Amino acid sequence: MYAFEFHRPSSVADAIAALKAASDGKLMAGGQTLIPTLKQRLAQPSDVIDLGGIKELHGIRQDGNSLVIGAMAKHGEVAGSDLVKSVIPGLHELAGLIGDPQVRNRGTIGGSLANSDPAADYPAAVLALNATIKTDRRSIAADDYFTGLFQTALADDELITAISFPRPEACGYAKFRNPASRYAIVGVMVARTGGGVRVAVTGAGPCAFRLPDFERALAGSFSADALAGLSVSPSGLNSDMHASAEYRAHLVRVMAQRAVKAVR
Repeated sequence: MYAFEFHRPSSVADAIAALKAASDGKLMAGGQTLIPTLKQRLAQPSDVIDLGGIKELHGIRQDGNSLVIGAMAKHGEVAGSDLVKSVIPGLHELAGLIGDPQVRNRGTIGGSLANSDPAADYPAAVLALNATIKTDRRSIAADDYFTGLFQTALADDELITAISFPRPEACGYAKFRNPASRYAIVGVMVARTGGGVRVAVTGAGPCAFRLPDFERALAGSFSADALAGLSVSPSGLNSDMHASAEYRAHLVRVMAQRAVKAVR
């Protein structure tokens, strides 16, 4: 690693102040992406600001008809939370499918969403459940948050504080995962809400996206069979050693059908 200044603030205000004062500061949540990047000398920040000591970023609670998860909640906490399981069972199951026990006990929901890896699981949940990303200065709607490959609507000095998930009528998640990393080659979450059906995909493209055709089909008949005649264009989808764009396009429909069957 290169040398850098290390900060462990106790409040969001102190974290933002340290970030703004640094010439090239980086926020660190669980460190699942940043630490390997530093070890490989692919980044050379002047300062690393560890968010682990900020109590206000932790915790999972119910607020009216919404589930609010602190940005520093670990994947394992979401997967092990009885509250999450009772309010949004599909989100509880999704969290349990992330990585392995080591990753789930270090990685955080806020860090995952800030990094916006195209193969991460949470982006599908955020879009399908129409969640709201809370930051130190504003609220960002799910449909406005993901903007491109590892890109989001966050400003360079903006910090995610929590994610608010409206309680759906029902939802389900299915993914075809890389056997080594367990990242989603394709993952799909389907949610039935008071405002209609939402279908979101992760792993297939540069960032998570919705499928309006699938949503309309399921609004008419909420069953896996309703998706049987639909297809997704491979144009613009990811293609790599793990799966071609054409194969990912095929998997989107298959995972969507499995997600519908998993809905509860």
